Amino acid sequence: MTILGQWVAACASDALEQEEAFRFDHEGRTFVIVRSPEGEYFAIDGHCSHEKVHLAGGIVDGHIIECPKHFGAFDYRSGEARRLPACIDLRSYDVKVESGMVFIRL
Repeated sequence: MTILGQWVAACASDALEQEEAFRFDHEGRTFVIVRSPEGEYFAIDGHCSHEKVHLAGGIVDGHIIECPKHFGAFDYRSGEARRLPACIDLRSYDVKVESGMVFIRL
């Protein structure tokens, strides 16, 4: 059982280039971790709120991640739905980088 606020190691920090997404599955939940053009890491729920397609297969451009199926888009810094057909925001998670690992707080 995951305790709210627990930091979980998701991937090595060098596993992602800038403007790249990484799928992370943990205890039956799916997340997407994105590295911004500035080199910062962000994490949001991994499935598009429109048809539950995984976002890790989508295009990252600037601060937007696009769903690979119907091209709905989200601001991965906040989880905010930015383009239809996605209209429900995704949850975002705190991220930290320590000792070469990316952690998300669940």
